[in-house]
Amino acid sequence: MSHSKIVVIGSANTDMVVKAKTLPLPGETILGGQFFMNAGGKGANQAVAAARMGGQVTLVAKVGDDIFGKQTIEGLKKENINTDFVFIDALTPSGTALINVNEEGENCIVVAPGANANLLPADIDKVTIISAAEIILMQLEVPMQTIEQVAKNAKLNHQKIIINPAPAQALSDELLKGLYLITPNETEASMLTGITVVDEVSASKAADIFLEKGVQNVIITLGKQGAYFQNSTEHILVPAPLAQALDTTAAGDTFCGAITVVLTENKTWKQAIEFAVQAASISVTRLGAQASVPYRNEIE
Repeated sequence: MSHSKIVVIGSANTDMVVKAKTLPLPGETILGGQFFMNAGGKGANQAVAAARMGGQVTLVAKVGDDIFGKQTIEGLKKENINTDFVFIDALTPSGTALINVNEEGENCIVVAPGANANLLPADIDKVTIISAAEIILMQLEVPMQTIEQVAKNAKLNHQKIIINPAPAQALSDELLKGLYLITPNETEASMLTGITVVDEVSASKAADIFLEKGVQNVIITLGKQGAYFQNSTEHILVPAPLAQALDTTAAGDTFCGAITVVLTENKTWKQAIEFAVQAASISVTRLGAQASVPYRNEIE
C-alpha cells in the first residue's frame, strides 16, 4: 500500500441503470431493458478508483440516513477507504442517479443530489485530516461554496488541488488561480474556455486559457483520442489504447483517481497520464460506475 495521502471531497450516489437498445425519446417507453443498481457519484467513484490503484484515501461526503446511505458507507469500507468523514444527514435522502445506457454505450443521466447538496463549509471545518493531505481531489457535484472554501485553505497551506470540473459549470478565476491540475473532458473544456475542443490543436488553445488564469497543469481527456496534457514547459498527447466501449460511465472518474495516485509517486507527467489512460480504457469495457474500475495489478 503506497502511503499517498489523498483526500477526495465530493458526491456519493446510488446509480440506477437501465441498459436498453436505444435511449428513450420524450414521452416514449422502451421495453426490454436490463436493470442494475450500482454505487456511484463522482466523489465516491474517484475515491474508489484511487483506492484500487493503491492510494491511501479518505472520502469527505454526505449521505442520507437511509438504505442507500448505509450501503454507500459499507461499500466504501470494503474498498479500504476511510469513511470517518462521510457525514449522515438525517433530513435529506441520499443522492441518486437514474441512468439510461444504449447499445453503443452512450448514456443520459438525471441526478437527484439529495444530501450531497448539503455538504457545506461547516462540515469541512470538522475534517481535521484535510491539512495533512498530499493531494485534494474534487469534482462539481457538491456546493461550489464548499469547493471554494477547501481550495482557499489548501492554497494557503501549499497543498495540491485537483479539480475535475464535472458536471460542467462555471468556475471563478479565484478558484482557477494556483490550481495544481484541472481535468476536464472535451465538453467541459469547451464550456469553460469558449473554445470548441475536438482535437489536439483545439485542446492546446483551451489549455492556454486555463494556464493564463493561473492553473499550473491541464489535462483534457479526449475520449477515444486519449488525453492531452499541457503546462508552461511541455505538451503531450497520450493516445488511448483501442477498446470496445460497453459503458463509458465513470471512465473520467477512473482517470482522475488513477492520475491522483500516480502523481503521489514521483512519476513523470507522461508516465502518469499513460497509466491513467490505460485505467480508463479498461473501465469502458465494463458495465457500471464503481463496478467498472480496474485494480492496479490489471494495469501494470
